[in-house]
Parts: sequence; C-alpha cells; structure tokens
Amino acid sequence: MTTLLALDTATEACSVALLHDGEVLSHYEVIPRLHAQRLLPMIQTLTAEAGIALSAVDAIAFGRGPGAFTGVRIAVGVVQGLAFALERPVLPVSTLATIAQRAYREHAVEQVAVAIDARMDEVYWGCYRASQGEMQLAGLEAVLPPEQAQLPRGVSDEWFGAGTGWCHAARIPTAVSATNASLLPHAEDLLRLASFAWQRGEAVEADQAQPVYLRDNVATPKK
Repeated sequence: MTTLLALDTATEACSVALLHDGEVLSHYEVIPRLHAQRLLPMIQTLTAEAGIALSAVDAIAFGRGPGAFTGVRIAVGVVQGLAFALERPVLPVSTLATIAQRAYREHAVEQVAVAIDARMDEVYWGCYRASQGEMQLAGLEAVLPPEQAQLPRGVSDEWFGAGTGWCHAARIPTAVSATNASLLPHAEDLLRLASFAWQRGEAVEADQAQPVYLRDNVATPKK
C-alpha cells in the first residue's frame, strides 16, 4: 500500500500527516514563527509512531501556498531536502484547497469560499466544490482586495466561508451561509488531496517543488 507524508507550514499552523497501511496519523500545532524548529521533529515523531523509517515513504506532499512567505519557503526547503535525499517525488497542494478540504471534513459543506488574510489590505481567494470527496477549484486562485472577492458565475446553493480572510467579512460582497475565520490548513486534509493527486499520477520531481505566492512582487527588493 502507498505511504505518503504531508506537511504544511503556510500559515500560523504547523502540521504533518502520514498515510501508512491505510491509516492516517497527524500532528497539528498553532505555533507562529516556530515552524522551522518544530517541523522536522514532528516528522520524526510521526514516523516513529507509525513504526517506519522515512525511506518507506513513496512521496511527500506539501502546502505550496499561497500563504506566509517565510512559512511556504520553509515547507519547500524541507520537502526538497527530504525528496532529494530519499529520491522520492513530491505532490504540491494548494493551501486554499487544503482549507476547503478541512471545511468539508469538519463542517460537512460542499461549496467553500476560502480567504486567507494576505496583509497589504488583500486576501488570497479561491472557491471550491466537492466532487467525490475532493474539493476542486472552481475558477481561479487570486490575491485581491476583499471588495473584489466574488463567487464563480452561475453558482447556486449555499456557500461556506473559511479562512482568516473572513475577518474582513463585512468587506467581502459575497453571500455565504456561515463562516469560520479561524480555520487554518491541516496536513490531514492536505494528505487527502495529495492522495487523489497521487492516484492521478500528478507527482513531480523534487526540483519542481516550487512555492506559489500569487503576489508577483512578494520577494522583489525595493529599488
């Protein structure tokens, strides 16, 4: 059976999850600015709990963003290091999709409008619908002012708002049935999405483990 490792450090949360012998183990902590110190120990603890060596992993999934610049870079750096050392492929997964998948798991909602506070008076935005247990993107992911956040055209039924960007709910011109502005990505849900991607053959080589920021000038030095 497939063994997958998943990790996410794109927001205040730091989490890891492991699929082995059909069972899922996970660790999740909200620890702003401590991801770099905690991530590898969390992975080591998880593999020890499963009773396997890291070399037993078939692929490594990670939260590729959008999210905090430093957090996303930590995930990419760790994943590339492990994947190159183990000669394993990687599975990049959207942070927004992971939050939508968590909303699906915890709130039993099938249409989720995800917003992450992107600072600079903007939000990272993406809308997702459930299809056979997998939250799939409807439209495009974007970074934009809250006032420009819109649901896909021609939508119907109720939508659920998830993510820290919903702290700006009064400025988002989108009707949702309910919101959870405290929902952060969890590696357990990232692992679920990665499992679908793995079955479709979407794993890539380690050097293709790249961050997605959406904001083009996030790392551009000031002139």
